[in-house]
Amino acid sequence: MTFQANPALVEQIILPAVRDLGGFDVRRALPSIQRRMIGPFAFFDAFGPAVFRSGEGVDTRPHPHIGLATLTYLIEGELDHRDSEGYFQTIRPGEVNLMTAGRGIVHSERSGQAFRDREDRMFGFQTWLALPLELEEADPGFKHIEAASIPSLTEDGVRLNLLAGSLGGVKSPTPIFSETLYADLQLDAGKRFKLTSDHVERAAYVVEGEIEVTGQEGRFVKDQLIVFKPGSEIIFRAVSNARLMVLGGEPLEGERHIYWNFVSSRLDRIEQAAADWRWGRFPIVPGDPEFIPLPSTSPRAA
Repeated sequence: MTFQANPALVEQIILPAVRDLGGFDVRRALPSIQRRMIGPFAFFDAFGPAVFRSGEGVDTRPHPHIGLATLTYLIEGELDHRDSEGYFQTIRPGEVNLMTAGRGIVHSERSGQAFRDREDRMFGFQTWLALPLELEEADPGFKHIEAASIPSLTEDGVRLNLLAGSLGGVKSPTPIFSETLYADLQLDAGKRFKLTSDHVERAAYVVEGEIEVTGQEGRFVKDQLIVFKPGSEIIFRAVSNARLMVLGGEPLEGERHIYWNFVSSRLDRIEQAAADWRWGRFPIVPGDPEFIPLPSTSPRAA
């Protein structure tokens, strides 16, 4: 659901669509009906928080991607990544997993045995970043960034982790393919943070708490994605202890089509990928023989 905000600094406020995936909710803020992308971000999903009892866990079966990079970031819990290039990685809170699909990759995301052996919580974010035209058919790949390698800013009551891209002259080691901003920002009650206008498109997803934007009427609350007008200098003020995911970047050249797990500038390329998955022409994930079937809808109906 999307509605327009009135004055000065805010262009849109997007309320995510909520899906129950059997034990935990996924809130999808992008794409929405009126806003397809922000910078290179084509998807923005928040999953959880959810409590898993002993013996339970996440089981996302193998599924394919093309034309994008998926970035996974956890606040709580842990998750095992496996893909058709042979990469295996357990991601834990504060770390970044970046999987580049390019011309095609298949991966699964499951809770490991250690997670299933205890009662635990899961809370995190997965975003899809569409690739520039010249890299849509690049070789697939994977990169894991340890929490200690992620640049951080800590001031009195302000904590920021720069997960990808650049901000204020600081650059994240996450290998991103176009101008990007992605950060985890925490503010104690009453504290402020200035977001400069370096990036053309910018937004903030309220993870928890309540915030104000200086010069803008009203307050913003949990699960709202606030899209800012280009060129505006944004100052956040935390009404209560608050956490935001800040995202943005340069808009990509041309339109991107999105169907199921595929992103491409060419609809015929998505149709080819759909046929390849239907007829088993994608590579498999070693050690994980299951798969998610192709939806019955047509790519041209998406």
